[in-house]
Amino acid sequence: MNRLRNSIDALLDSYGQYGLVNHAGGDNLPSRESIEDILRGLNELIFPGFRENEGLDHDNLRLITGEKVHHIARELIRELEKSIAFSIRNNNGKEQSFSCGHDGCHAAAELIVEDFFEELPRIRSALNLDMKAAFRGDPAAKSTAEVILSYPGFEAITVHRLAHFFWTRQVPLIPRMMSEMVHGSAGIDIHPGADIGESFFIDHGTGVVIGETTVIGRNVKLYQGVTLGALSVKKEEANHKRHPTIEDEVTIYSNATILGGETIIGRGSIIGGNVWLTSSIPPETRVYIKTGEQIIKSRGE
Repeated sequence: MNRLRNSIDALLDSYGQYGLVNHAGGDNLPSRESIEDILRGLNELIFPGFRENEGLDHDNLRLITGEKVHHIARELIRELEKSIAFSIRNNNGKEQSFSCGHDGCHAAAELIVEDFFEELPRIRSALNLDMKAAFRGDPAAKSTAEVILSYPGFEAITVHRLAHFFWTRQVPLIPRMMSEMVHGSAGIDIHPGADIGESFFIDHGTGVVIGETTVIGRNVKLYQGVTLGALSVKKEEANHKRHPTIEDEVTIYSNATILGGETIIGRGSIIGGNVWLTSSIPPETRVYIKTGEQIIKSRGE
């Protein structure tokens, strides 16, 4: 047991040397388990009757919905309050996105949650268009219910639209926690900062990466393995646009890589599989690989 005592001493020494200790106790950071529960509850609100283990009672829909909203709101406020408080302590007097004031961080969290539930019907409307885009864009889809229940790309965009709201309100920690949860389950990595237009569809999905400052227009379709990334990962460029802009009506096939904050893929373009792009292309352009050479053809060529 002497070796165990020595190990404990060494572990405690590492606490002092490297930090990474949550000194104030578990309540000062958002709980991963609570965020997972919140996402499950929000999925039930967005898709009533699809996510519950029991059938939905339509006669009591208002009562059921009200109970769920109040329960999720309480949980969200608690987790946001911890997240905001942690951010304020962690910034050590630097300029803050939040000011808790005399009411504490609870009031700031409560205001964000009220804004979120006001926005939720619009998020649900956007997801309805995403669902229709998936059903329309995949001949293998037999019903919209199949899309909702089984498509990883639709699962990823659902969580993204929720996480993106909190990102736009500069909520720390929680949006990234949400995006990484669906990354783990769906294999699709969408940073919550990415700005994605309506009727978005990711087919198959595994290995898709969409960076923080990516801007995606309407009616865009991606296949598996697509990377919308940065040319540079230097820390000093964190506040610059590092990821591409994809305009409306673009299709990007599997394993294509598009990099750079100044790179714009013009409206209506088609990017073939395995293409590598680090510069802009005009609207209605086709880019594809033929006999080892990358071909770029504009409309009319």
